[in-house]
Amino acid sequence: MTEPTDSAALTRLTAAELAARIHAGEISAERVTQAHLNRISEVDGAVHAFLHVDTEGALDAARAVDAELAAGKQPRSALAGVPLALKDVFTTNGVPTTCGSRILDGWIPPYDATVTRKLREAGVVILGKANMDEFAMGSSTENSAFGPTRNPWDHDRIPGGSGGGSAASLAAFEAPLAVGTDTGGSIRQPAAVTGTVGVKPTYGGVSRYGLVAFSSSLDQGGPCARTVLDAALLHEVIGGHDPLDSTSIDAAVPPVVAAARQGADGDLRGVRVGVVTEFAGEGYQPGVLSSFHAAVETLRGLGAEVVEVSCPNFEHALPAYYLINPSEASSNLARFDAMRYGLRVGENGASAEEVMSATREAGFGAEVKRRIMLGTFALSSGYYDAYYGQAQKVRTLVSRDFAAAFERVDVLVSPTTPTTAFPIGERVDDPMAMYRADLCTVPVNLAGNAAISVPSGLSDEDGLPVGLQVMAPAMADERMYRVGAAFEAARDAAQGGSLVLGCPSVPGTVEPQGSGA
Repeated sequence: MTEPTDSAALTRLTAAELAARIHAGEISAERVTQAHLNRISEVDGAVHAFLHVDTEGALDAARAVDAELAAGKQPRSALAGVPLALKDVFTTNGVPTTCGSRILDGWIPPYDATVTRKLREAGVVILGKANMDEFAMGSSTENSAFGPTRNPWDHDRIPGGSGGGSAASLAAFEAPLAVGTDTGGSIRQPAAVTGTVGVKPTYGGVSRYGLVAFSSSLDQGGPCARTVLDAALLHEVIGGHDPLDSTSIDAAVPPVVAAARQGADGDLRGVRVGVVTEFAGEGYQPGVLSSFHAAVETLRGLGAEVVEVSCPNFEHALPAYYLINPSEASSNLARFDAMRYGLRVGENGASAEEVMSATREAGFGAEVKRRIMLGTFALSSGYYDAYYGQAQKVRTLVSRDFAAAFERVDVLVSPTTPTTAFPIGERVDDPMAMYRADLCTVPVNLAGNAAISVPSGLSDEDGLPVGLQVMAPAMADERMYRVGAAFEAARDAAQGGSLVLGCPSVPGTVEPQGSGA
């Protein structure tokens, strides 16, 4: 076996490249895992992408893959031996799961989520648990009870949310793969502002069993990576029907890997692309719009037919989302009652109600309390029809807009976010400004469709990453992978390499940077 001497070089390889070298016997999974653990030790003090690093568990998993390959066995999957960061909202047997909340600080689940189990069975090496906004409520990862994650492109800026830890681990080269969850953009928005790839699969395409519920009709686990092909390979590992999840779709995973490989050829002739007119106007950062318009011209140059498509009810999606989302959260988070697991606060002799109240006061952060109160109000007697009921009607209208659009085009495109990464602390006291970060992403969750964010370049205003969102119909996930891969190949060819390789954190050890660094 040929073992490269440059450990840092291993962290720059894609997941597909690492897997090919591991399976060919050119490098051991243990060496690859140790290289990433070393990288975490070097840079995560500044980035804070991880809440828990499972060093021994990761090395043991890597050694098991090496032993099987040495014995002549076939790799368990296309990604066997490749390391990964797992968002801390998926349960992990024997490893802490906090959801970024004090109310679960120190809780060690007795079982694996289905996604966790599938990763282990596939031989994917779980490095640890990635930081996140508390219970996935946020767009900046500033709401984590354990401190914010910082964007590797500029440590004074947010990495997106709620899955900022997953995205930042990729951009900082601490992991080649990650898994996140997307309730209203929590995979795609962090991907956009960190220059990485994030996928929200069709609702029901990836099991939610063991995913700690925030908003059950919206939550969806999905792959995060640095390339479209890597995301597709991971999608294939974690996707598929699960009888333990009543919302799981009983159908085969769409041919996402084949579509990504096809798209890399750069031929989009015969593909009709719709530009959502509601998502490219007032309120968008000029650098984001210029990058988006350039991306659309790239798709046209690859042979795609580009047309404008109006989805008028998308303008109402954000307020509807922020009624449905808190309403479901207020119901789901009722389980954290200090009686069964997690934090318990209260004096001896206190009543159950007093203990419950004191625990929730101490254990939940401000954003979680805000959404519980909003949701409880929206569901209360006399207000249900006016708020939650109306929001569900808007959800239906958004779904109809998608259906009408997909009768005309194969995919829809838009900017992933209206702005690049904003400074840490800028929006913490302005919830409405924070919520607007999800403007382009929430319609997909309301309808249950699939979407991907692919890096489209750097803003000419601040030099920070911008994302292109490609949306596809439900269970047609392969369409977005084809278009995303074609765009990615054209972008890389034009700029001479992968966008994320230009991230300031790549050379050497990361030190805290100043604004604009």
